Amino acid sequence: MRPIKPHFPLSYGVPRVDDRRVVSGINFVIRNGLRWRDAPAAYGPPRTLYDRFIRWSRLGVFNKIFAALAAKGGQPDR
Repeated sequence: MRPIKPHFPLSYGVPRVDDRRVVSGINFVIRNGLRWRDAPAAYGPPRTLYDRFIRWSRLGVFNKIFAALAAKGGQPDR
């Protein structure tokens, strides 16, 4: 998580659900073709997963993460 942490926006106000849990939840929902509301509770509230996915997508967070990881080179885990 450390290499991608700088790409996430700063939080303000109410304590946030951990970004690592949210990223895992977003990944789980997308990889399994689920509706947001069907995400396991361990990843946080479904509305949080959805809201962050939309916000981070609009801010280009995922593009920045993928670009940073691609720039490091190396082989994919799979």
